Amino acid sequence: MGKFEIYKNKSGEYRFRLKASNGQTILASEGYTTKAARDNGIESVRKNSQDENRFVNGVSKSDQPYFNLTATNGQVIGKSEMYKSIAARDNGIESVMKNAPDAEVVES
Repeated sequence: MGKFEIYKNKSGEYRFRLKASNGQTILASEGYTTKAARDNGIESVRKNSQDENRFVNGVSKSDQPYFNLTATNGQVIGKSEMYKSIAARDNGIESVMKNAPDAEVVES
């Protein structure tokens, strides 16, 4: 089962990472100014991860595939790592769809 790791970064922002059951980070959040905003971000990931249309695929300047998960208003709520192949990126999307809905929230 996946988990949302919540933490506060060195800048004082509240963040989360969605990790797969193998411990690999599959989605990372933006920085939030409050815990409540971060928690709303987690709930948005849970909801929007179930709609394939919320995933936006991209390719970095160094030709590495990645994806962003967006809310219904188009705002990015999570970013993936850079992948070595399109197939690996697609597996990352599937992992987010599988793990996000039931992932527990834990402090890192």
